[in-house]
Amino acid sequence: MRLPVFHICKALTEIVNIITSKKRLKQFLSTPLYTNAIHLMTTSAVMALLGFFFWVVVARFYTEAEVGYSSAIISAISLIAVLSLVGLDSSLIRFLPQAEKPRQLINSSFTITTLISMVIAGIFVAGIELWSPTLNFIKGNAVFSTVFIVITPLFASSCLVGSTFTAKRRAGFVLSVNTITSLIRIPLPMVFAMFFHSFGIVASWGIALGISMAFALFLFLPRVQKHYTPVPTLKLDLIKNIWKYSGGNYLVSFLAFFPATILPLMVVNLLGPVQNAYFYIAWMMGTLLFAIPLGVSHSLFAEGSHFHGKLKEQVAKALKFNFLLLVPAIILLILIGKWLLLVFGQSYSSNALTLLRILAISSLPLSINYIYISILRVNYRIKELVTIWGFIAITMLVISYLVIPATGIIGIGYAWLGIHGAAALYSLISLKRIRPL
Repeated sequence: MRLPVFHICKALTEIVNIITSKKRLKQFLSTPLYTNAIHLMTTSAVMALLGFFFWVVVARFYTEAEVGYSSAIISAISLIAVLSLVGLDSSLIRFLPQAEKPRQLINSSFTITTLISMVIAGIFVAGIELWSPTLNFIKGNAVFSTVFIVITPLFASSCLVGSTFTAKRRAGFVLSVNTITSLIRIPLPMVFAMFFHSFGIVASWGIALGISMAFALFLFLPRVQKHYTPVPTLKLDLIKNIWKYSGGNYLVSFLAFFPATILPLMVVNLLGPVQNAYFYIAWMMGTLLFAIPLGVSHSLFAEGSHFHGKLKEQVAKALKFNFLLLVPAIILLILIGKWLLLVFGQSYSSNALTLLRILAISSLPLSINYIYISILRVNYRIKELVTIWGFIAITMLVISYLVIPATGIIGIGYAWLGIHGAAALYSLISLKRIRPL
């Protein structure tokens, strides 16, 4: 490949040409890479938008401290769920299209993940005074402990469902499942506010997840995978065949997700639940932009797994699509972020606006990193993948831990932008080494 900067300029020029031509725009959007990415991004956008309304409801019925506690609990559940996936989410996208026994592979993945997640969740609750002393009240309440352990495998299984739909190039069902989750979740905090305080938010999140998973397993998956029935299965020979790939991607997924789940726990313990509420709302809104490159990268991963020889062509298309959507979205969020945060309350707008704007800008280097990571996954370059995400995750957490006491939550934003910017420079330089399998 020629110089990456040249290709970026060329991509921007082509984007302008596509936008100004109805025929080219129609042809552009009919490409499988883009249609799948649009479904994934629409899913994330709908989740973010409905999630926005969910947290607005929460902010009206719960104190800032309760919002801070609940967001830390949800982050802990998410972290354990990712640990429990053991890389099977990525492996389903990579190997399910060619699997000889797809139903058994899907059910074995669900079974293994469920068992692991329940064990890890139990260990977390048992030793919570060591991992996060601020959340020690969970251990002292049998209902809270049970809900925590039950919700965790539901979240992990929902990740596998999304990977299955993506692997089958039916990402529209991901949108359906997550829309159901988000719609059911919105009114529930009002019901639980008087009874469970912080855990009312968590319970709302878990109940909605359980209902949507029932739709996914019994209605949507049978339409994607012929004759599918959700049955506990342990075909370890199928998992063994993909374990090397799963193991590497397990570490990668953990490292990629680690900062987003550890940072709320870090903030709540270092700065308290109120500051964590401001941080979490800004982060939640920033993920609306992160959904664009994430959706494109997942679609690129799926297309690259189906058509190895067209990887360079698919990467060029992915870059175009990222710039087409991200640039105007960043500008819009920077301009209206203040008023969006005011919906939660004046204190949120005063304390979270700067962080939100920094996170918005960071989505540009993040998009380049996501594309390069999809390339590495398609080409089995797991060591390099682990190195990149290891650098991002470890550096991010160390710097954040050091700067949070002095700078507050703003320091997290600058660290996130700087680290992903450095990784993006490496990714751009490395793009010229793209080779299909």
